Amino acid sequence: MGYILEGISDAIKLLLSFDQEIYTIIALSMYVSFASTLISAFIGIPLGFILGLKDFKGKRIFARFLNTAMSLPPVVVGLVVTIFLARRGPLGQFRLLFTPAAMIIAQTLLVLPIIMGVIFNSSRDKGTEVEKMCLTLGANKLDTLLILVKEMRANILVAITSGFGRAISEVGAVMIVGGNIKNHTRVMTTFIAMNHSMGNYSTSIAMGLVLLGISFIVNAILYGRITGTGD
Repeated sequence: MGYILEGISDAIKLLLSFDQEIYTIIALSMYVSFASTLISAFIGIPLGFILGLKDFKGKRIFARFLNTAMSLPPVVVGLVVTIFLARRGPLGQFRLLFTPAAMIIAQTLLVLPIIMGVIFNSSRDKGTEVEKMCLTLGANKLDTLLILVKEMRANILVAITSGFGRAISEVGAVMIVGGNIKNHTRVMTTFIAMNHSMGNYSTSIAMGLVLLGISFIVNAILYGRITGTGD
């Protein structure tokens, strides 16, 4: 119990120390997580709506594939991205391996199926009813889209927050493609894993508490903005 209390004390000290390395780690974590979530939302939300509402051959098979992709193993994604970005890989010429860009790519591949899957399943189950109701009332396509987005804003919220939660808590893929390089690709999760392996439990707990606090604050802000309950 003592080292838990020590971890809480260290968490406060970490934030109040204004150590450049610590705040660089926090800032990079936020940047990579936000970037991958925004990219995934920009791609996944429209595709989820379109494919969820549209009837096409093999939709059931696609749904199963998408649901499976929502739980992709991070280390496998990291391995695949590494193979493609390695010097001898197809994209090796861009020299993206062990950079924040590689971490964003890996996290996007993990987050995209989650956001797209939530929207796809929600629009398939609920969106069709809303679409039929709008057509019955004589609404045009734009009005139908706006009403659909409004009616499904809670589902959009779930998709975005779930995606962000996966991104900011990810460690396996970013460790592989980023390399956990000090002042370059080290994020909060890899920092925690590194200190844990070194036996620095109080430091790991401290950064873990910081990570939990940031996740809680960001999700609260997202919820408030999307649902209109925030200031």
